[in-house]
Amino acid sequence: MKAIKYISQRIYTTWCVTWFVLPFVVTYPLQAVLMRREKWYRHLHGVNRFWSSSALRMFLTPLEVEWRMKYNQTDRYVFAPNHSSYLDIPVMLHAIPGFLNFVGKADLCKVPLWGKVYEKLYISVDRRNPISSARSYIKSARTLEEGRSLVIFPEGTIPKTAGEQLMAFKDGPFKLAIEKQVPVVPVTMPYNQHFLPDLDGKLKVRWHPLKIVIHEPIETKGLTLEDLPQLKEQVFNIIQTEITKHTKVHVNRYSNHPQDSALSKAGV
Repeated sequence: MKAIKYISQRIYTTWCVTWFVLPFVVTYPLQAVLMRREKWYRHLHGVNRFWSSSALRMFLTPLEVEWRMKYNQTDRYVFAPNHSSYLDIPVMLHAIPGFLNFVGKADLCKVPLWGKVYEKLYISVDRRNPISSARSYIKSARTLEEGRSLVIFPEGTIPKTAGEQLMAFKDGPFKLAIEKQVPVVPVTMPYNQHFLPDLDGKLKVRWHPLKIVIHEPIETKGLTLEDLPQLKEQVFNIIQTEITKHTKVHVNRYSNHPQDSALSKAGV
């Protein structure tokens, strides 16, 4: 029985990897062309959305997108999702229309072929480097000034307690939202770590239904930086409550973890 389970899991992993890579390979010549001019970046983002949506459909798993807000693509938002898997960005790309910008770790720029796309289209940050963090903050602020919505993972990394307990949030997303007077939208993805867990560099895909909840936006008009801790705590509690509601099993081999709060050192 274990042998059958192992073989079926390897077949499914191969199937998913194939259908994740294939749409990218097919569309890469077009992406390579669209990378050449900044005015074409919106279309390049559209190709990335197509790639993500195509792959997710071919994973043969249901994906529920639950909107709890009235979304207007012409409005600006700072989306603040939990970070639990490398599947998070594709799910966000699939679920949220519009010309979004993402803030992600600098390692994404090292991914063969797609790294160049990410470097051109989105914002990379090495949080261990103060200069890189400052540069990404400036680019993020410019994104909002240009009328583009922004996605920043406030945890800053995938925690060992993904799917159970959030890490303490960094200040960056909330500072940006207050300074630019842009609403913060909490986003919960409760199941991504079941499908593609972060297992110390090992690739393991496990069939599991997926879900993303886009919560009601929290207005920042009239708020000052003195309100930042309260805003951060509010977003933290909304996402943590939703995660807890969906939690049934522990993933990534971690449990008995210490409870965390939303407070952390400043950072993007």
